[in-house]
Amino acid sequence: FISADFLQMAVAHCMLHQIPPRSFAFPCMLLNETILSPFSVGVVESWSGLGRGHEASKTKPLLLMDEESFLCCLWNDSNIDCSLYTTSMQARKLIPSEISSSTSQEKDSSWTIECWTKGKLDLVVCTLKVLKLYLRADLKVNLFYTVSELSLEDVSTSFPKGTVTAAQCDCSEYDGCECCVPALRYNSTYIMWLKMMVGVSPLWSPLMSVKPIDIVKPEPPLNLHLEMTEEGQMKICWSDPVLMPYPLQYEVKISANSGQNSWQVVQVALETSLAIDNTLLGSSYLVQVRCRNHHGPGFWSDWSAPYNLSLGAQVLYFPPKLLTSAGSNVSFHCIYKNKTKLVASKKIVWWLNLVEEIPQSQYTLVNDRVSKVTLFNLKATKPRGSFFYNALYCCHQNRECHHRYAELYVVDVNINITCETDGYLTKMTCRWSANPNTVLLGSSLQLRYHRSRIYCSDFPSTSPKSEVKECHLQKNHSYECTFQPIFLLSGYTMWIEFKHLLGTLESSPTCVVPADVVKLLPPSNVKAELTRNVGLLNVSWTNPLFANSDLKFQIRYAVNREEMMWELYEVSNAPTRSAVIEVENLCVEYVVQVRCRELDGSGYWSNWSRSAYTLVKDIKAPLQGPEFWRIITEDPAKRQKTVTLLWKPLMRSHSLCSVSRYVIQHQTSGNTTWSEYVDNGTTCSFPWTEHTHTVTVLAMNSVGVSSVNFNLTLSQQMSRVSAVRSLSAYPVNSSCVILIWTLSPQIYVITSFIIEWKNLNKEEEMKWVRVPPNISKYYIYDHFILIEKYQFSLYPVFAGGVGKSRATDQFTKAGYEHENNANLYVVLPIVISTSVLLLGALLVSHQRMKKLFWEDVPNPKNCSWAQGVNFQK
Repeated sequence: FISADFLQMAVAHCMLHQIPPRSFAFPCMLLNETILSPFSVGVVESWSGLGRGHEASKTKPLLLMDEESFLCCLWNDSNIDCSLYTTSMQARKLIPSEISSSTSQEKDSSWTIECWTKGKLDLVVCTLKVLKLYLRADLKVNLFYTVSELSLEDVSTSFPKGTVTAAQCDCSEYDGCECCVPALRYNSTYIMWLKMMVGVSPLWSPLMSVKPIDIVKPEPPLNLHLEMTEEGQMKICWSDPVLMPYPLQYEVKISANSGQNSWQVVQVALETSLAIDNTLLGSSYLVQVRCRNHHGPGFWSDWSAPYNLSLGAQVLYFPPKLLTSAGSNVSFHCIYKNKTKLVASKKIVWWLNLVEEIPQSQYTLVNDRVSKVTLFNLKATKPRGSFFYNALYCCHQNRECHHRYAELYVVDVNINITCETDGYLTKMTCRWSANPNTVLLGSSLQLRYHRSRIYCSDFPSTSPKSEVKECHLQKNHSYECTFQPIFLLSGYTMWIEFKHLLGTLESSPTCVVPADVVKLLPPSNVKAELTRNVGLLNVSWTNPLFANSDLKFQIRYAVNREEMMWELYEVSNAPTRSAVIEVENLCVEYVVQVRCRELDGSGYWSNWSRSAYTLVKDIKAPLQGPEFWRIITEDPAKRQKTVTLLWKPLMRSHSLCSVSRYVIQHQTSGNTTWSEYVDNGTTCSFPWTEHTHTVTVLAMNSVGVSSVNFNLTLSQQMSRVSAVRSLSAYPVNSSCVILIWTLSPQIYVITSFIIEWKNLNKEEEMKWVRVPPNISKYYIYDHFILIEKYQFSLYPVFAGGVGKSRATDQFTKAGYEHENNANLYVVLPIVISTSVLLLGALLVSHQRMKKLFWEDVPNPKNCSWAQGVNFQK
């Protein structure tokens, strides 16, 4: 193995042979035995010269050198100049007499080598061709290399201190070997040399240098195919095999058959396409393409696989795929080939998705072979499974269609961008949304904008100096972008850019001035109060910060309950920062909120303010006292009766708005009067000792007492008056019972009835209701258990007292059904009679119409035109 110091010394004194982008050969030189004595037995080297053909005989010994000596040679086509160096750098120039002359007549004794970098730029491959076939059986080859970042010119004067690596060589081929060097640093300088073992004798090559980027052999071009231009011109197109760090040049060869001598080669600069004559499509022409470095050195790639123009031209579209926006107009071109013959353009028809034939009014004949169709006012493509495009077919007029089609992608880029500036005037938030069902796979959406110094132009437009604004996707498929800091009077022109492999679409630009889209802070210090006796809701507030004085306001108010029904009231330019609203219900708590915006309508409504609540205050004295009833309990032992009054709480519409206490006024037959008060509760008890005792219950609040009240007179004499003849209870269902009664003739005037009911099987409170005196049937709505026993009682109430009650403790079913049947017996004859009369009227009317009609029909015997006409039909 050669040492790094020795290699550095050799590089400094010997010429580095630069590897060219082609095959080359080394000079071969064998020295006489007379120079063997200064050197110990060591390494044997053999040299082959390009074009000189020196070769040692099989019986003559080769030159022996030790491992610490090396041979430097400079050569060209006519001369070889070699010097032998030792480690002490003593040079001895070799004279031609020392060169074996016996070999000068032998030919084809060179070592041929070729190195190239593979198209992926990851591997350098060197192949060594052995022309001395008698050396082939015992040949072993190693390739050594080191890498330098220096240029080829500087590497000889400043040799690198990198490591020396041995590359793998494969000599399984009959006439040569292949060595592979990883080329991960293709812009660096690689210094390489070969060590060959012929039996036990090692042979060394001169030092070689190369940059992998200078000997690249690209992969052949891929994806040869035919395309058509908008003018109907055909062209052969291809793709680069891999992305190269430099531009490529191409060669295209075209042949009418596969023969080697019939190819026509065309040079192409940097384009990946070549226009061809449309007449070539009718024959089986073959096309191949190859490529190489356009500016620097390198190898030509291999030729691509042959492409048959005839097979590739069955049907061609321009463009084969098209991306456009909704509402636009697009055109497609087509060439249709029916087997081996091109179809005339006038015989071509167009179909959309093979279900809709496009009208011929949308066709254009570009020439006798190319047809054009135009689609107008396109709608966004609706995805169908995994297909996000419409298929456009070019067909023969006999409805014969090829399986190829053009793809039309229509995207709705009519995206609305809305912006709002916060109430502190520090940032602007913009929002926009896109339908996820119309976004193509592999596409991206981004907001672009540019800012003008002041305000917006009359016609906003996109700008090449635009910037991309980062936006964040929200849960509702919308995007949100924030501009901070902002320039309040600058114009921000924005649009949405839709990017896809097929192209880029843009939404219509919109321009926003942050000062025009301010969402003010909500009003503060909102207060609400109801005025007494008038029914007005007074609302006041404080204007928000950073707002102009010219504002308009909206007030919403509602009764405070679980499901609030908001009502809206609007105020424009309120300098007093207050408003008065008429309300109907004064005895409820109102919830009030206020919001604002600029008076000229610019910007947005602010958020609603914090809620303000009204206090419920008494407006007037209660309109009336409560309805009440009594329960009389008697203690026979003490001969004492106790009366308990029961009343229902007043509704707010009657109490206006609250009741602080109830006043019970008593008056006896002895004209004795007194009052008592009930602060909390709806009952009051007192002993009944007089023959007649009149009670009145009044309601009181902070304003006064009720002026309209109910009176109840307790009279022992009237309690014996029996006015109710019968009482029946009919159950309708578990929530309704009908109570029906009849009265006896009376001389007393009944002012009302009191109905009582309770469940006898359970200890429940008695329930009661006051009903008018002019009815004899009442529906009681309550929760009834029909299998249990209830007691219903009916009390007639007179001006002079309460009469004797009539009670029942069982439900009556038959009687109520009988009453319903009796009503049915009365109604049914009336319905039958009415139906008979109506039917008779119809028959009479029909006969009259028939008579009138036939009077107008002419007599066929008297009219020639009416003969032969069947008027009965």
